[in-house]
Amino acid sequence: MVEVKWTDQSIQDIDNIAEYISQDSVNYAELQVNDFFERAEILNEFPNTGRIVPEFKDKNIRELIVGSYRLIYFILREERIDILAVHHSARLLKTKHLKRK
Repeated sequence: MVEVKWTDQSIQDIDNIAEYISQDSVNYAELQVNDFFERAEILNEFPNTGRIVPEFKDKNIRELIVGSYRLIYFILREERIDILAVHHSARLLKTKHLKRK
């Protein structure tokens, strides 16, 4: 089983997304946040399930699609994954902002 660590950046991304959605619906904001965490659970058993992020072309930097969002993660080693960011798929991904902490 793999340890999945959410970086500060990824949690901040989720907070920002929830805040934005909650302007229209608190219920939908909560559902979206739950979707992020539920979808990431697959990584515990299947860390390579996500596709390679095209902007990086690195087999260790992958993403899961969660609705309109990209949950971007880094396979640090066999036993650990860091979730780097949660990014809306319609927006340009600024790769310099993805940091592993």
